[in-house]
Order: sequence, then C-alpha cells, then structure tokens
Amino acid sequence: MKPLSLKQQTFLDFIRRFRLEQGQAPSYDEIMLGLGFASLGTVNWYVKTLEDSGHLVRLKGSNGKRALSTTQEHATSARLPLLGLIAAGEPIEALENAETIDVPPPFAHPDNFVLKVKGNSMIDEHIQDGDYIIVRKAPSARSGQIVVALINGEATLKYYYPKSDGVELHPRNPDFPIIQVNKKDHFAINGVLLYSFREY
Repeated sequence: MKPLSLKQQTFLDFIRRFRLEQGQAPSYDEIMLGLGFASLGTVNWYVKTLEDSGHLVRLKGSNGKRALSTTQEHATSARLPLLGLIAAGEPIEALENAETIDVPPPFAHPDNFVLKVKGNSMIDEHIQDGDYIIVRKAPSARSGQIVVALINGEATLKYYYPKSDGVELHPRNPDFPIIQVNKKDHFAINGVLLYSFREY
C-alpha cells in the first residue's frame, strides 16, 4: 500500500475511533464536522483517494452513508507491544519488554503501544488501576489532551496543560494533586491516549 500522509492517517483514525465508540461508521456529515472540513467535497476526495490506495473500503449495504470501513478493521484480532506500567498516581518508570497484548483491530498501528495503569488518579476519567491504555507515539500534544509524560525520567498519565512558566499535569481524582513541572525539570511527552480497556 502507498504510505499515508499525516492528514490521511488522521482521516482513517477518525473513522476507526468512531466505529469503535459508536458501533457504526460515521456519515459524511459527521466526518466533515468531526474533522473540521469546509465541505462534503473534501470528505469525498479523501474517501476516493484512500479507497484507491487500498486503505478504505465502502461496504455494500442498504445504508450507503454508513458503509465506510478501514481495511484493518476486517482483521478479527490485533496485537500491540505492552511496554510496561504507567502511573495514574505518582510517577513511576515505564519499562520496555517484548510482551504483546490483544487490542481492538482499529487501533493496530505501528505508532501505537499499550501500557498497564497503576494507580487511581484518573479514575474520574474511567481509567482505573489495572486497566490498559493504548497510546499513539507523539512528541507533542494539544492542551487538554491526556498524555504519557516523562518527568525527570519517570512516566505518568495525566491531562496536559502548558503554561507560560512550565506545564501542569492534572489528575481526574480529587485525592491527587496537580503536578507542577517547571523549566528546570526534564519533561517530555511520549504519547497521547487513544483508548483504555480492561481485561477480564
């Protein structure tokens, strides 16, 4: 398959997430609104381009507007590397290992990985101790996104809010404090949260 541009990957990721969360594909109108396009013509262009390149299929059925599916979604299972523990509490070290874990097929992507959550600082976001999170590797994030952040070499999962004098990392549990990161700290973003799940 032809490599995707960043905008094309964003388009596919939107369809995958929508199908996973809503149980059906988005309509063209929902794609236009969700991705901030100015017209349905732009949606049509992306659909045709991605269909021609083999990344997207239009399933035959009675509901043509909800017939979009990515080719990856036809897989029955997918696996991603489980790279260690991530703190939803105090920062802890994220350790790499060779283990893999089953994930929903729409999240199968070479830039994605899984971490196991330890702690309950994000419990109001329905992320609990023992849950797994799927993360997209990224060196930056928008304000208000949930990120995997490294602070002086230790990893934590928090909401990211950049400030003029540093960064604030917010929990979603009133029992945990906001983490203040100043310019003297070694701070980096390792990825952005895509999805959380629990194994039973």
